Parts: sequence; structure tokens; C-alpha cells
Amino acid sequence: MRIGLISDTHIPEACEHLPAKVFEVFAGIDLVMHAGDVYVNRVLDELSAIAPVIAVLGNGDEGLDGHRHRLDQDDERVREAHLIEIAGVRIGLVHAIPTPDETSDEVFARAMERQFGGPVDVVVQGHSHVEGVVRFGATLVVNPGSATLPRNLIGVPGTVAILEIGERGEVSAEIISLA
Repeated sequence: MRIGLISDTHIPEACEHLPAKVFEVFAGIDLVMHAGDVYVNRVLDELSAIAPVIAVLGNGDEGLDGHRHRLDQDDERVREAHLIEIAGVRIGLVHAIPTPDETSDEVFARAMERQFGGPVDVVVQGHSHVEGVVRFGATLVVNPGSATLPRNLIGVPGTVAILEIGERGEVSAEIISLA
């Protein structure tokens, strides 16, 4: 299974529409996971033309802190966090989670317990706008970065990621530039 990972699109504040390259990169995927800061539900509608979509609320999706837009939380695709299982691989989707590179293993474990009910094999998160694939113990953490504001820079091509889950539970993730 191939999963398209995207985060921090900030539409329409960052730009009016998703970059066309997102649709090229995500062609043929089975699922889209949006790790928050969507801002408007039409982004999820546009992505659903590619594959089914699930998304989480980001800190900017509630129309607070000077953000002009508010994501409709009644949308069944949107939750605080999602937990799915594919080929025995538990994947958690959340906007932000404290990871051991910025805190302790114990804080990371408690955060996974709070968000997903326990440890997961893969955490997909956004928030930082910094792309990366890092393993902390048994958990692979993937941040696709931002499709529209990579590293909070304007006018620079963004990033997304592809997460692949094999039939026997093999996991790989790749960051892809939208350049």
C-alpha cells in the first residue's frame, strides 16, 4: 500500500491551491494522510480526487491566534488523531507529538499512549514544516514537511512524502521535493 503524506498546506493563506506537482507525485496512491494545518476543507476535497483522505486538526485549523480560516471539524475525515492498521503496521497520524530528539523517550511514550492508546510502528506528524524520516526505537516518525511553506519559506518548492507498507508489514518512507 502506498500512502501520500502531506502537511501544513495553509491554504489559502500560503497560496490559493495545492501545487500541481502534489497531484503528480500522489498519482496511484491508495490513501492520503494530511497531518494538519489544512485551513479549509476544500483542500481535503481536492485531495480526495486522488484517493481517500484522512486528516488531523493542526494548531492553525481552529481559527485562533490570528488565523482567518477554520477547518470544519464536523467533516468525518478530520479528527484530533487517527490510528489505522495496515498489514499489521500501526500508523498514528497527529499534527505534532514530542519526539525523543527534543524530549525524553518517556515523554514520547506517554504522548503515543495519549494520542493512539499505546506505541505505534509509524507516527506521521507535521507542524514544524521541516521534512524528515527518523527512527526512535521501534517507531518510525515521518514528517512530510510543508507542501506550500517548507521550513516557513515563501516561494520555495515544498515537500510531501510517500509511505509504503508491504504485504508482510515492511515499511519505508521517502521525502519528495515538489520542485
